[in-house]
Amino acid sequence: MKNIRIVFMGTPEFAVASLNILVKNNYDIVGVITAPDKPAGRGKKIKQSAVKEYALKHNLNILQPSNLKSLEFINQLKALNANLQIVVAFRMLPEVVWNMPSLGTFNLHASLLPQYRGAAPINWAIINGENKTGVTTFFLDHEIDTGNIISFIEVNILNNETAGDLHDRLMEIGGQLVLKTTKDIVEGEIEPIAQKETLKQEANLKHAPKLNKENCRINWEEKGENINNLIRGLSPYPAAYTFLLTPDQKKLNLKIYKSHFESSKRVEKTGSLESDQKTYLKVKCSDGWVFLEEIRLEGKKQMKIFDFLRGFKFKNSHIVK
Repeated sequence: MKNIRIVFMGTPEFAVASLNILVKNNYDIVGVITAPDKPAGRGKKIKQSAVKEYALKHNLNILQPSNLKSLEFINQLKALNANLQIVVAFRMLPEVVWNMPSLGTFNLHASLLPQYRGAAPINWAIINGENKTGVTTFFLDHEIDTGNIISFIEVNILNNETAGDLHDRLMEIGGQLVLKTTKDIVEGEIEPIAQKETLKQEANLKHAPKLNKENCRINWEEKGENINNLIRGLSPYPAAYTFLLTPDQKKLNLKIYKSHFESSKRVEKTGSLESDQKTYLKVKCSDGWVFLEEIRLEGKKQMKIFDFLRGFKFKNSHIVK
């Protein structure tokens, strides 16, 4: 299409929608760069990335460099003679890579930049109780997620929407934005806007750092709405968690995928458990009760709370804070 040659870079499922819409619109994808195959799961079977699986089905040229700065990879990339590179959910690129094509390298980010720069923007928007987010395309620059903005689409976050739900919506909306941005670049109809924040704006910026064991653990001293947002923002993966001490003194990891909050002024110790052993299990927080609706206890499968309660007795069990 108009002699444009595109190199696409991405790894997870989120990137597939963008690659697919470019292929469906007959853009010339001369190379797909994705992560190397790696062992995964209990059996440590070699797993291909979602982007590689798609590229194989569509007979696209695939490169899987382990070192993005290696001379071998740089020469392979140059040989593709691309004039545009598109990045969706990939690693941080060295300047020698992102500065290579004549039309530049643009990235799709799942937030309304400059808000939520970082690795987990979808999760943190929900965790922080936002009612809107979006997707943004921008040209890559030296600092991560700071390049000139090309275009964006604003999206409302729905009530009780999980990170998984929002991920799937933004994946499709992001693909549409990648297509629009590509067309605009090819036709010379872009006016990039610099991400220059004042000191006041910088103080109000929210970030999206990597998720880890510390920021995924529930603090039951928190307000219920905050806990509920954490659970929504980490569902289905990696999932908010706490620890349950069983009557036989086993400390088990308890992951929570779905919940709701009810305020209460009743005085109870935070982390206390209550259950009728049939329909509900709730945990006391600072201003009420968080009702657990879908959980997975270590050694068990994920299940609805009423199914779980059929086989587990909570008498003398409690949350480890």
